[in-house]
Amino acid sequence: MMKKTNYSYIGIAFVILVFGIYFIPRIIDRITNNDVSRKESRSDQKLEEISKSDLVFIKINDEPKKVPAFSFTNQDGKIISNKDYEGKVYVVEFFFTTCPTICPRMNSNLVQIQNEFKDFENFGVASFTINPEYDSPEVLKEYAKKYGITNPNWHLMTGDQNTIYKLSNEGFNLYTAEEEDVLGGFEHSGNFALIDKNGFIRSRKDEFGNPIIYYKGIVSEEEKVDDDGSKEEISALKEDIKKLLNE
Repeated sequence: MMKKTNYSYIGIAFVILVFGIYFIPRIIDRITNNDVSRKESRSDQKLEEISKSDLVFIKINDEPKKVPAFSFTNQDGKIISNKDYEGKVYVVEFFFTTCPTICPRMNSNLVQIQNEFKDFENFGVASFTINPEYDSPEVLKEYAKKYGITNPNWHLMTGDQNTIYKLSNEGFNLYTAEEEDVLGGFEHSGNFALIDKNGFIRSRKDEFGNPIIYYKGIVSEEEKVDDDGSKEEISALKEDIKKLLNE
């Protein structure tokens, strides 16, 4: 039994020796020539390749946040999905046409942005109504006319309310809720999300180096600061749209 065991050890040692002589130099050579990837993930490397600006990718659980798949009906009665925005830089908002408070201000600011980027075919806006029961395609079309919405890539979309609320609250983390006690009957965020050509949510950093994540959509450039002391971020949004259009 001892002789067989010793022979086994000798055989194993011989295999290890051959492996070391033959394979290790080749592994070292591959590392030297960058054939073996380092610690950086491939996804991070791809993000670095497509990012030519200083705008950051919004990450959740260390994963860059991408716009979830969606499919709704726009003001022209056409089905619009996230695929229609591929290759485009666009702004996302949640609103409703009968909103008596922040929506008119938000959409007036978006129209101003639309007009500034009227010569860019790869710029758009995605507006999702949070009151789809009332906001039919016909109602949305009249709303578009009222506000001077002319960009062919600006889609005002309606559909199943639960699906829209899930997209807002979970897909974008932009608060939306139906509240009978609130003026207008609905509550929602007054912020805009900025999306790059590959469908990732992007933003600039604040003075402390943290992502601002979303852009305040209520205060206009002309106002500078609202009554609550909130500074306008429309000018910053315009600057960052330009950066993404150049990526």
